Amino acid sequence: MWYYEKKLQYPVKVRDCNPRLAKYLIEQYGGADGELAAALRYLNQRYTIPDKVVGLLNDIGTEEFAHLEMIATMVYKLTKDATPEQLKEAGLGAHYANHDRALFYQNAAGDPFTATYIQAKGDPIADLYEDIAAEEKARATYQWIINMSDDPELNDSLKFLREREVIHSLRFREAVEILKDERDRKKIF
Repeated sequence: MWYYEKKLQYPVKVRDCNPRLAKYLIEQYGGADGELAAALRYLNQRYTIPDKVVGLLNDIGTEEFAHLEMIATMVYKLTKDATPEQLKEAGLGAHYANHDRALFYQNAAGDPFTATYIQAKGDPIADLYEDIAAEEKARATYQWIINMSDDPELNDSLKFLREREVIHSLRFREAVEILKDERDRKKIF
């Protein structure tokens, strides 16, 4: 199903070592509204979605894995030159004690990723509304991280990710309308 091209979807540049910003970004790595949760949600929901929109869930779910890779690259670049003391000062001391600089699926508060982040109701319209909400929450989180960042190069990549969330939300809204039209169409037997 996938073809991996060893290249990020969008370039990631980081101006300076900044473990505090990495701590915030980890929310989009393993948080409830992060990229991993979105990818798993959409690729799971596709099994109970009508064929007319299943390709959308495949495509967006796959793209979310590309976004996860971008976030991982950002966190790595922001922390690779940090000293243990800098990591501790940034609130990443417990992470360092458990994982060194290895990425770990957790949110910004340090809570590990959990499958409870992934919603699937089995009703296509309910699931798509959940997906719209997830994309809007991710968009908002990206904006708040941008607001806290003073790195214009990193912000460029974050703005790309924020805008992709907007596009995904729009595509899911279109899918809802397609399914509503189909649901409300008079059936003749």
